[in-house]
Amino acid sequence: MKGTLHVAVVGAGIAGLSCAGFLAQAGLSPVVFDKSRGPGGRMSTRRGEGWQCDHGAQYFTARDPDFRAEVERWLQAGVAARWAPRLRVLGGDLGHDADSGLARFVGTPRMTAPARLLAERLELQAGTTIHQLERGAEGWRLLSAERGWVDGFYDAVVLAQPAPQAASLLRQSSLHNAAASGLVTLAEGVVMRGSWALMVRFADPVALPFDAAFVNAGPLRWIARDSSKPGRDGVESWLLHANAQWSEAHIEDDADDVAAAMLQAFHDLGGPLPQAWTAHRWRYADSEPAGDMVCAWDGDTGVGLCGDWLNGGKVEGAWLSGRALAQRIVDGLRVVG
Repeated sequence: MKGTLHVAVVGAGIAGLSCAGFLAQAGLSPVVFDKSRGPGGRMSTRRGEGWQCDHGAQYFTARDPDFRAEVERWLQAGVAARWAPRLRVLGGDLGHDADSGLARFVGTPRMTAPARLLAERLELQAGTTIHQLERGAEGWRLLSAERGWVDGFYDAVVLAQPAPQAASLLRQSSLHNAAASGLVTLAEGVVMRGSWALMVRFADPVALPFDAAFVNAGPLRWIARDSSKPGRDGVESWLLHANAQWSEAHIEDDADDVAAAMLQAFHDLGGPLPQAWTAHRWRYADSEPAGDMVCAWDGDTGVGLCGDWLNGGKVEGAWLSGRALAQRIVDGLRVVG
């Protein structure tokens, strides 16, 4: 390698943290930037007075051998645990039990815990919204909304963000070659869908004969007794996720109207009215269809893309996407002797 190579990673979700971690292992110097207060992306948890609720990713699975090994590391570190809910499929014909043989995992004590473990040995600049990239003779510079140009120049830039946000940054950057234009076209061509999430709290346990359910009718797609997950404390809490089609149709609606419709749907499934609720609008929850490129890299300009939207969706896809991009960066920036 030519000295220490510096890489800016924009986005502190699992893809960005995975990429940065593997870059650091290879001897590069990554810095991770994120507009949020901490790492995690959609592996997120909302907390309030006496309650908590995972309102993004609900659980993750591990099929790839390398990701299974990573999850085992998380289990050993105490930041993840297996979740075996009483799981149903509702709607359409009669409801039925879902696949109980699939191992499902959650972060403990919150879904953000694995991301925090990945970020422990990385330089993370939270609360930093990157909205412009500029390439000069010394490398890439990044402009943030909060403090202007951030310190330092970078040999490469990783955009570990939802496709529309990556596309916006790419359009504003000084990219001029055909390969870089291909990155813009790739990101612009992805259709990402929103999702409304409703976090509801109850004074007493909800008397439903399941802990989670896939819903195939009405506005809801998924409901889960969040307090049934290992390591949770606080009052009884449930997470309601609206399906993509309904969410897109109501993405700009007032939260009160959205909550009323989602709570009515929950009531129709046997749920009681809650003591309190909190709504969250995910503008970029998933892509349709999910991509299969794994990651994208332009070696001429030193810009790469990673994320679950490039690799089948889901937490596993994000982690594998970040790792794959890190390897391409290491290979691409290596100088033969």
